[in-house]
Amino acid sequence: MTSGIKKKLFGLMLVFIVCLIAISPPFQHFAAFPEQLNLFDGQGKQLELSMPVHAQVTVKNPDIVKVNGLSKPSFDLNLKEPISLRTEHAGQTEMQFKLFGAIPFKTVKVNVVPDLKVIPGGQTIGVKIKSKGILVVGHHLVDSGSGKKSSPGDDAKIKVGDLIMEMNGQRLNDVNKVAAIVQEAGERKRPIDIVILRNGEQFQTKIAPAWDAGDKAYRLGVYIRDSAAGVGTLTFYAPDQKAYGALGHVITDMDTQTPIVVGGGEIVYSNVTSISKSHNGEPGEKRAHFFRENKVLGNIEKNTDFGIFGTMNEAPDYGTEKNAIPVAFASEVKEGPAHIYTVVDGQKVERFNIEIVHVAKQAFPATKGMIIKITDPRLIEKTGGIVQGMSGSPIVQGGKLIGAVTHVFVNDPTSGYGCFIEWMLRDAGILMKSQAANPKAS
Repeated sequence: MTSGIKKKLFGLMLVFIVCLIAISPPFQHFAAFPEQLNLFDGQGKQLELSMPVHAQVTVKNPDIVKVNGLSKPSFDLNLKEPISLRTEHAGQTEMQFKLFGAIPFKTVKVNVVPDLKVIPGGQTIGVKIKSKGILVVGHHLVDSGSGKKSSPGDDAKIKVGDLIMEMNGQRLNDVNKVAAIVQEAGERKRPIDIVILRNGEQFQTKIAPAWDAGDKAYRLGVYIRDSAAGVGTLTFYAPDQKAYGALGHVITDMDTQTPIVVGGGEIVYSNVTSISKSHNGEPGEKRAHFFRENKVLGNIEKNTDFGIFGTMNEAPDYGTEKNAIPVAFASEVKEGPAHIYTVVDGQKVERFNIEIVHVAKQAFPATKGMIIKITDPRLIEKTGGIVQGMSGSPIVQGGKLIGAVTHVFVNDPTSGYGCFIEWMLRDAGILMKSQAANPKAS
């Protein structure tokens, strides 16, 4: 046998051995063994390496986490047996594993945060949101009557999606104030000093109003808007923090598709009057109208990738859960059965069966955390699956709030995406970044 053939056979055997190791249970357990754990105060956790070796474990702060019931800084473990953790109080610690007491093997950071419980929602809500400034949603030409048409806004390089924050030093968030400023500037033949917010950055420019012969008024040649309204679903209410989260996704302007920068707003009750069922290729929607508008549930302070957030001073009516329940970190969510809470008629929140068919491993915030499938025949019969207006419906698994419905699959309305509740709690200001996740998260 030539040396070349021997080398090829050796290479194939090496690949085969590596493949065997890669698919072996110990290696798979090792690959899945976390480098960071996020736990609530008083929570237990079991880890499995299933490796037939002993290791020395050093716990940096043994008063924060007990390992196998021990509060010792260092001791030996049989890694073939499950490792039991029990948190004692909030704080940060670190566990270092050394094989045979000498070979560095694994370091696990453990963040323990105060216990947190919230009341799951499911109520359909009316959303009234005000933008931080005046949103530019389009351009139009102004006919001066002399055969000349122009758009002062386009000439001033104002773009669709820009926010007009100030005009001549006057702060703006109401379109009704714009006409008077434009008319005065036009009559005085002076350009308007404006402050624009674009992509998070502010800059100043000028715009000269043009006379509109048809309207007999001065115009800027831009279409503008200062607010939006719609319906969605409340995800949670945190009684201790007097805070809420809803929708599970960002609110964008319907014309520009840009996220609305919040300048204020409120949420109110909403009444579902009918359902347009979802079909393959055509998502349905909840038909609803605002209800008890004089009863403001909460204000709107943030509009992020994970929904809207603000202050709510008391638990809302019509919920199925009166008591707060635990929440789960993203790492705790498992594939398998779960429930969603939502409204399909009037204001009554009902519980429906779903299946979590895929869970993404996310060490930092991202919107598509899990894929869910509606399995409840009652909900499928009523809605065809997930419909518009259902986003924000809380997802509960094992008695814990784990996330919210976000989007429907257009070609399979019984399925869609959900986001993890951990990211919503962060954006609500209830769960701090420094408390819970990877320092690289943003």
